[in-house]
Amino acid sequence: MNYEAVIGLEVHVQLKTKSKLFCGCATEFGAEPNTRVCPVCLGYPGVLPVMNAEAVRKTILSGLMIGCEITRFSKWDRKNYFYPDMPKNYQISQSDLPLCVGGAVRVTGKKLGVTRIHLEEDVAKSFHFDTTSGVDFNRAGTPLMEIVSEPDMRTADEAFAYLTALKEILITGGVSDCDMEKGQLRCDCNVSVRPVGQVKFGAKVEIKNLNSISGVRRAVEYEIPRQIAVLGRGETISQETRRWDDEAGKTFVMRTKEYAHDYRYFPEPDLMPVTVSDALLAEIRQLLPELPEAKRQRFVQQYGLPEYDAGVLVANAALAQFYERAVAGSKNPKAVSNWVMAVADIPVSPVQPQHIGELVAVIESGQISGKQGKDVFAAMLATGKSPATVIKEQGLVQVSDTGALETFCDQAIAGNPKSAGDFKAGNKAALNALVGQVMKLSKGKANPQLVSEILARKLTAS
Repeated sequence: MNYEAVIGLEVHVQLKTKSKLFCGCATEFGAEPNTRVCPVCLGYPGVLPVMNAEAVRKTILSGLMIGCEITRFSKWDRKNYFYPDMPKNYQISQSDLPLCVGGAVRVTGKKLGVTRIHLEEDVAKSFHFDTTSGVDFNRAGTPLMEIVSEPDMRTADEAFAYLTALKEILITGGVSDCDMEKGQLRCDCNVSVRPVGQVKFGAKVEIKNLNSISGVRRAVEYEIPRQIAVLGRGETISQETRRWDDEAGKTFVMRTKEYAHDYRYFPEPDLMPVTVSDALLAEIRQLLPELPEAKRQRFVQQYGLPEYDAGVLVANAALAQFYERAVAGSKNPKAVSNWVMAVADIPVSPVQPQHIGELVAVIESGQISGKQGKDVFAAMLATGKSPATVIKEQGLVQVSDTGALETFCDQAIAGNPKSAGDFKAGNKAALNALVGQVMKLSKGKANPQLVSEILARKLTAS
């Protein structure tokens, strides 16, 4: 029997705000444990939450970027459960009236649907040691979006592409840095399998502990054949939560879900509902950026770049911005792209965008060779100096003076009669040896193209 997978993702995204969702504590990452806390985010009795308006705006912007319908009247709910990382024993979230509904992420020509985006407060972080455990409440209360997909994905590659595209969109919009190592983007996978053609879904397995986008793909790639093998043995799939072990390359059972958990949702009594006015919605629409897919298409059309180059540049918002500044006024956008993609880390690189365009220009003008260009670029990366400064300091300007090159060529022909004779006899490759001799005589400064032309002229005429 042939089976197909049904995959849905629940993506949690920390919003890029200076303070937490319901208090003024900083959302700083990496601070000493339990130093970015207050009575509100520690859940002390009698304290009252105050809504972070910027978090609401960024959630609405996220919804607009993926085509969601914005809920004009939404409210807050208490999600009740008991866990060490939940200081109040309930989480302020959204149940039946989320801020954003619907929408989709486009992946390789396919629309992968989004069910909803709701806003909630993040929980604290637990740490487990040899004999003890600890809880750091610095993260508790950080604004957290949950983006729930439709079960539209059928392969691990589609899940990977969806998550990659979603991450690019959110970073482009400035709503989150989406750094998975810092916990700013976390993902749970829901995977089931069913016979091809069957409408009813199979038993759902939730996979947790996914620490990278590639880890999501590997986990799904493992889980699909595991479930098919279980059914192939005549057994049934249990609805359960499994943990992904990246080192082992396997999923392991964490807990079985025999019944749906009752979170006893009820409206949050200490927060007013959110009403999104026409004016607010229009204001947020003004913040909509050019989305990655549209930018990729523009880079191909406007600059004539290959799809690969456009994809690499646009995948990193800072790199795309750097490229557009570097290519301004350049006659060779593809050459600029090649050099820009060689800049490993744009945020910390000392190279200025305009210097990339200048480097391309001096190479194309013949002032330096392509090989010398690599040396100049290395010096630019190390020092941040302009190409003109590096070329001057290192004395790299090519010799293009015809008189000087004529002399070098005469010396090379006289000193290498065999190569000269081979060229005259029809061995065109022999010219390369003579060019090499001229480059040696000129200490690498001769213009190789001019040298080739002069040598060929002299040998043909003699």
